[in-house]
Amino acid sequence: MDNTPKYNRPSWDEYFMEVMDAVAKRATCDRGRSGCVIARDRQILVTGYVGSPPGLPHCDDAGHQIKKLIHEDGSQTEHCMRTIHAEQNAICQAAKLGISLSGATLYCRMTPCRTCAMLIISCGIQRVVCQRKYHAAAEPEALFAQAGVTLEYLHDEVQKYEDGSGE
Repeated sequence: MDNTPKYNRPSWDEYFMEVMDAVAKRATCDRGRSGCVIARDRQILVTGYVGSPPGLPHCDDAGHQIKKLIHEDGSQTEHCMRTIHAEQNAICQAAKLGISLSGATLYCRMTPCRTCAMLIISCGIQRVVCQRKYHAAAEPEALFAQAGVTLEYLHDEVQKYEDGSGE
């Protein structure tokens, strides 16, 4: 009698998240090595990771380009502006290749920012699956709800960057 435990294949969401983790290893900003996978009908359409546009220097080579933002409530956050987000890179990849993202699901590290949320809505992505929440998730969550985009989290906690910050 074989006592080997039965192998449990990952669900499609688990599978695409594992691929997203692999894609994130190509990211070129150590503040948030994020990746993105966009799939439809159990098929990967495109991937993207945090990185500079082609031909421009990467954080890993040239250092961060930090900008401080002062919000309406007076709070301040710091963001690296040298790179573009994984979601933006994936959407740009689809545009370059002429791939429609209508009806697709996007898999990513954390809640997309406001700009990424608007791009996701505009290109017709219907579902977003995140590992964790972004520290400023309220506005993108509201945008997705208003637009009818399903947003799901695998873990109900805020993503921390490799430098220990939440931004």
